[in-house]
Amino acid sequence: MAKGPLPGDMVFDSLRGQPSIIMACNARMTGGIARGIMRAAKDMDSAVIFEIARSESDLNGGYTGMTPKMYIDEIRRTADEVGHDIYVVHADHISIKKGDDEDLRSTRELIKHQIDAGFTSFAIDASHLFDFKGRDLREELADNIRCTTEMAHFINDNMGDRSFGLEVEVGEIGKTDESGRVLTTPEEAVTFLGALKENGVNPNLLAIANGSAHGNTIDENGKVIPQVSIDIQQTVRVARAIREAGFDVSIAQHGITGTPRDLINLHFPKGDILKGNVGTHWQNIYYDVIKIFEPELYADMREYVLQRFGEKNRGKPEEVIFVKNAKHAFKPFLERNRKLGGDTLSAMEAMAYAEAKLYFRAFSSEGTASIVREHLENS
Repeated sequence: MAKGPLPGDMVFDSLRGQPSIIMACNARMTGGIARGIMRAAKDMDSAVIFEIARSESDLNGGYTGMTPKMYIDEIRRTADEVGHDIYVVHADHISIKKGDDEDLRSTRELIKHQIDAGFTSFAIDASHLFDFKGRDLREELADNIRCTTEMAHFINDNMGDRSFGLEVEVGEIGKTDESGRVLTTPEEAVTFLGALKENGVNPNLLAIANGSAHGNTIDENGKVIPQVSIDIQQTVRVARAIREAGFDVSIAQHGITGTPRDLINLHFPKGDILKGNVGTHWQNIYYDVIKIFEPELYADMREYVLQRFGEKNRGKPEEVIFVKNAKHAFKPFLERNRKLGGDTLSAMEAMAYAEAKLYFRAFSSEGTASIVREHLENS
């Protein structure tokens, strides 16, 4: 019987230096998806993270319709039913985009709810705050440093005697300029972590901009195509700079959906990357299943997306509009999704189970659950 999510730092510390990556799954549609992933984790003896971002799950339900408590309750229930014990529930992308008093107040309110709900790991994302007029890196990153520091101390003060995982971010993931995707430099990473350390903040993970993007990568007709934009060499350079500067911090790789798994298996720097986020992939499975098993629901969700986002995307193919905005159909159809038929859920679970096993193998994470258990027994 599972005992509830483990503190993120315990899992990260247990696996630091191992040639493996912990898969962080965004099961925003939960149900059969979460169960399939959890079963695969148990059968492959893999540590696993379940996460959800601020935009998806806030005090008003975000775009999924689920509050943080609703989400973690479903993950806990799934873990108990499956009987898997080595998992973390992570508050992903607690985004701070303005950094003013109201932004920070609402962020504290959300974090307090996440803590009370039982989340065991947190990702503070103030990467949007970048001062292009700063005279040096420290000034350019000042607002990110300030807001990240304040929220990290707030989490620590409100967790009591409970430990937790902490992820921070420098370099806005998916951001582009006239030259292409903006990449985090080694100097940025070291400057950022150094400033946080001066402020008494010592994160477990650093998310960087290294060429990935959130969501599906699609062609001009809306067909999902492989994402091969992650800059492996830059990732290794950043990780090496962090180590050489004396920081015990690993990379969190965001935006893995669409990255070929043979590329992950053969070329991802496992160990440098400790946490790998896979989110939209599970949404794709959800839609693939309901398209066949619940065609009326699929048609209604698709029509909702096209009606809501069609005008602002006038002239674009319907498939492009739908694929780019499909996530926004979850909240208005939450109750219908909670009543999916048994065959639908079974198919969803089976597909998620198979896909999760492929990811666990590509991430070399088989056996990591036993490593964590042994670490906990000896600590």
